Amino acid sequence: MKILALEKEIIGTTEAQFKPYLKEESRKVWELFQKGIIREIYFTKDTHEAVLILECNDEFEARNVLESLPLVKEKLIAFDVKPLVAYNGFERLFEQ
Repeated sequence: MKILALEKEIIGTTEAQFKPYLKEESRKVWELFQKGIIREIYFTKDTHEAVLILECNDEFEARNVLESLPLVKEKLIAFDVKPLVAYNGFERLFEQ
């Protein structure tokens, strides 16, 4: 199942708080990418927040994966998790 994970800002965090964990965060993201769990990863242009596409069995597994990230463990970032389903709007083209 594809899962969309959108980073949420944690009010009150500073850039200095992130610095000790960024290399470890990158390592963990790379590990998950190599395993095919993180399929795509982006930053939003305006706010530089992470946008991930995960491949997991369900939302519960996706939340566990995200909780393994160092920045999440340190409560510096959080994610909204949204399970995705295939678009079925093309069916409207063939309705009788």
